[in-house]
Amino acid sequence: PGDHRPIPGPGAQAQACPRMGHASGRIPHAKPGNPGWTDFLLLKGRNIPMLTMERAKELNDAMVTEPHLRVHALSVSAAMRAMAAHFGEDAEHWAAIGYLHDYDYERYPEEHLQHTAEPLTEAGLTQEEVRAILSHGYGVCSDVEPVTNLEKSLYTVDELTGIIGACARMRPNGLHDLEVSSFMKKFKDKKFAAKCDRELIKGGCAMLGMDVKDVAAICIEGMRPYAHELGLDGTGNA
Repeated sequence: PGDHRPIPGPGAQAQACPRMGHASGRIPHAKPGNPGWTDFLLLKGRNIPMLTMERAKELNDAMVTEPHLRVHALSVSAAMRAMAAHFGEDAEHWAAIGYLHDYDYERYPEEHLQHTAEPLTEAGLTQEEVRAILSHGYGVCSDVEPVTNLEKSLYTVDELTGIIGACARMRPNGLHDLEVSSFMKKFKDKKFAAKCDRELIKGGCAMLGMDVKDVAAICIEGMRPYAHELGLDGTGNA
């Protein structure tokens, strides 16, 4: 869901909501000994390998070629890391889910999430991890309803990070000094980053039992350390 045109350059008022990714490439097999799959963690008390950030990058970056889609993956990953910290959950795991969430979009934009479950299951993801990824398209391209805080957070921050990035891109210091009050002014302006679905974001925040400004504050702080990698250093630091 959403618009996936390339990110505008510094100083441009972003109207797109950059998201999602998939490209050609072979899916690496998930098994002990392969790069990115050496740390085996307990998931809900079972000896099942938990998706790591290293493994998520291995899978996603083998499939995604568009730079703006990789930026979106990192944006969502950073926001998810911060949301995990807020809820007292595993930040590395949530960040990995966020990085991999748009696995099939680049190749199948009109069939997004229809080419996700089988290959990611074959790649070693658990049912819980695949379900979380599918749930972010709820009501748009998926019928998997977000029910856990992980799923609700991913559903919400997917669109939210697009507006945060658009706000930061217009500022002299980019994301470095972006405050939630400035974000909220742009959030209320429906003409700004118009392709980002405000109602979806509000719905996700309602699922979480949180205000938009509070979720945005968490995501901004989570994304701030990655400002340079996200191309959000600002118009004065181009």
